Order: sequence, then structure tokens, then C-alpha cells
Amino acid sequence: MTQWADLDALRPAVAADVQVVTSDGKSIAAHSFVLGTASPVLERMIERARRGWNAECTIRVLGVSSDAVFAFLQLLYASRVTPEDEEVVTAHGPQLLALSHAYRIGWLKRAAEASVTARLTPEHAVDMLKLARLCDAPRLYLRCARLAAKDFAAVERSEGWRFARRHDAALELEILQLLEDADQRRERWARERASREAYRQLGEAMDSLEHIFSDDGCSCADADADADTDAPPCRGLRLLMRHYATCGARKAAPGGGCTRCKRMVQLFRLHASVCDRAAPHDDGDRPCRVPLCSHFKGKMRAEKADKTWRLLVKKVTRARAMSRLAAGREREVVPEVVAASWARYSSSGGAARLR
Repeated sequence: MTQWADLDALRPAVAADVQVVTSDGKSIAAHSFVLGTASPVLERMIERARRGWNAECTIRVLGVSSDAVFAFLQLLYASRVTPEDEEVVTAHGPQLLALSHAYRIGWLKRAAEASVTARLTPEHAVDMLKLARLCDAPRLYLRCARLAAKDFAAVERSEGWRFARRHDAALELEILQLLEDADQRRERWARERASREAYRQLGEAMDSLEHIFSDDGCSCADADADADTDAPPCRGLRLLMRHYATCGARKAAPGGGCTRCKRMVQLFRLHASVCDRAAPHDDGDRPCRVPLCSHFKGKMRAEKADKTWRLLVKKVTRARAMSRLAAGREREVVPEVVAASWARYSSSGGAARLR
């Protein structure tokens, strides 16, 4: 009775001229101009059902419970979803989503979709996925797909999945396709992360080469790093160059050598491709002292590099630029207020949601 009284309070001081009949036979009095203004579909239904001027008419809103129909009309009279109505939208979210889609009420559809999406569980993921497909709710559809890919074991135990396997082969195939797409997407992201990490390490190797052969020389310790500290970034390169200088296989077979020697040659070639400094014997403010740099530059001028090598040089150059930008930002002084806000946001889990 309280709900009916609330709806009476929202009604204008004009006699109701529309009777809304629900699936269980209940009738709710409403005003045609309120319903027609809120929904073009309801407006056409009222025009077809009305037999005379100012005559009462009856329209049927079927497929949902009478409580959901009443909540639907209550929101139409309010013309918005207020904080007090959030509980109503939560209680009848799927039904309101279906009604707002059928009667083309955009603002209510967005509110119902957001409410259902926020409270979605694996037990209802299959049912809501089908509802999202029927009601053209992309946000809810994407949330269902992600939830199914994340916790498919719980989805398999749901009644909706068992029903789909027995009676809806198309829905089952669609869910399995979504899972396969999610797996392929994760594999692609893993490959991209591995590639970015490889390019970043190559960029660091180029910086280490320039650091080792700089005018000031490398001051990194040759001794093994302690257990609690990381090794100097150029230490591995120095050991590799020491092996390259003394490798017997390379001396016995010029142009060949072991795997580590070939790797060192490739690093020298990559450095020459990204180096923009002049040779030591040329006039220049910043001559390059890395071995074989001028040799490989001369070969590049004489022979055009293949497409794969040019792509590698481009990506390593980009990775070096991004690393330098990131290092510059880390050295910037962050205001105390910003640091405190970020600390609170990280502790509340907001950063994890963004990632």
C-alpha cells in the first residue's frame, strides 16, 4: 500500500485516463501524457488503444511482475533516478532493463544496465549475458564476458550454464567463443609485454655501451654484487666484451665465433644503427668511442638494411626515448598533496582497478 500511495503522490491533479494491466491481472491507473512523454512506444500504444477523445484506455505491460511494472511507472513519473530510487532499481534491475529497452527509455536503460553490471555474480553471468544480447546492453555484455573468462568454474556450476548446454546451443557456442577470444587476447598481451621488455633491455644495453666507452669511463665495480643489491647494469656487457676479446673460436674462424660473440657483434651493429654521434677521427663535439661503430655505419651506407632490422632499430629507439621520459618524470619533485592522494588511492584499490 505504501508504494501505491507514493505513486498517487507523484500524480498530477488530473484524473487518470490510462489503465496499465500487468501479467497477473492487476491494473494501475496512470496518465497518458506522462507515459507518452516518457516513451514513444507507450505513446503509440495509447493512441491505438484509445477509442474516443478523453476516453480511458487500457494498455498491457506483460512479461514482468506487477511490482516491476509499478517501479517502472514510478520512475517514469519521477523522470530520473534519484538516490532514493537506487534501491528500487537494484531490486528490479533486469526487469527494468528489459522494460526500458522495449519502450525506448534511454536514461532508465542506462541506469538499470549500470545497476545490473555493478552487482553481477558468476551464478547469473549466463542469464545476464543473454539479457544483454537481447536488450543491446554492451556494458553488461562485456562485463558478463569478462566474468565468465575470469571465473568460468563458477559459471559452469550455475543453472544458466546448465540450461544453455541442454537447450541453447547458440548461447553455449557464443560463450565458448568469448572464452577463446579472451585466451587469445591474454596471449597477445603477454607477447606484447615480452616484446616491450626485450626492446627496453636492448635500449638499456645501448645506454650501457655508451656509458662504458664514455670519456669518463665506467666506474661500475667488477666484483660480484651483494645478495641484497642488484648488479651494475653495464657489468654483464663488460663480461661479454671481455669474452669477445679473448674468444678462441672467433679468432680461429673470422666472421664466426660462438653464440656470445655473435650476440656481441649484433649489439655493436645495433648501436651503430641508433648512434647519432660522429666517429672519433671526425670533427664533432661528441665523438662516439664504441668499437666497430664507424665500421658498421660504413656498411650501412654501402648496403641497405633489411626491413626487419629497420623495424628493430625503430622500436629500440622508441623504447630508449620512453625510458628516458620515464626516468625524467621519476626525478621530478612530486607535491606532497599529490603523493598523499595517490597513496590513499592505491591503498583503496583504485590503482588495481585501473590496471
